Amino acid sequence: MSYIEGKNFKGENFTDQNVTRFEYENCTFTNCVFANADLSGTEFSECEFEDCDLSLAKLRDTAFKNVEFLNCKLLGLHFDDCNNFLLAFNFKNCVLKFASFYKMKLKNVYFEDCKLEEAEFVETDLTKATFKNCDLKRTVFENTILEGADLQTSFNFTIDPENNRIGRAKFSTQNIAGLLDKYNIVIEP
Repeated sequence: MSYIEGKNFKGENFTDQNVTRFEYENCTFTNCVFANADLSGTEFSECEFEDCDLSLAKLRDTAFKNVEFLNCKLLGLHFDDCNNFLLAFNFKNCVLKFASFYKMKLKNVYFEDCKLEEAEFVETDLTKATFKNCDLKRTVFENTILEGADLQTSFNFTIDPENNRIGRAKFSTQNIAGLLDKYNIVIEP
């Protein structure tokens, strides 16, 4: 495995480069393209991705340890293929359409100003997760643990309280209708 520490990558295209089995520690990636790249077996520790495109990258056994994604395009990613050991990441102002987090343990994960449209959180542990001002249009929550999660400022979600664990989760009066969608009732202001 090749080891790279403390390097700043700017405007690089990793799509056709062989980056499998690399280990990046304390690196920053700014305006880099990883779209359709094979990141299998790659490890990112204490790294930051800013204004990057990782859409449709292969994440088989990829490790994200304390990684920040800022203003990134992350379309169609299967985060559920990642290495779960010490997995920790947060997202701010990212587009995560069609992302899958199937059966992942994402306690305390943080999403802010993200578009999570049609993402999948099936059987995902989102205990104490924060979804701050996120668009969750057509996102699937099924058998999901949302205990203590904060969704007060998020919108466009549908969460079935009978099919998800939502104890002590926080919602606002503006978005509470997303918990009642299955009943096909009209809620007027």
